[in-house]
Amino acid sequence: MPATPLTDDQIAKALEGLPGWHVEDGELTAAYKSGRADIVPFYAAVAAAEDEADHHARVTILYGTISFALNTHDAGGAITEKDTALASKIAALAAGHDATVTARSTG
Repeated sequence: MPATPLTDDQIAKALEGLPGWHVEDGELTAAYKSGRADIVPFYAAVAAAEDEADHHARVTILYGTISFALNTHDAGGAITEKDTALASKIAALAAGHDATVTARSTG
């Protein structure tokens, strides 16, 4: 059964509990800063969480910054509870790996 897309209100409510996360181009996104040597263990923990959830982010690593973008393909690319749950898990893992959320880009 495909995941159900969240409404804008549901997304806004979820974002209240996800500091640093926002919607950009239809994806739930955030970026975290960490020491370059710390990025690998942080991402290894995220990868394990992704595999456990059977849900995966688009990940970009550039120097000491790791960015995540989430949407649900089997929901037509919409944001679903799968995305907010994984974002919450990523945020918790970031805290445990001393990764800090970066400021949102203004374009």
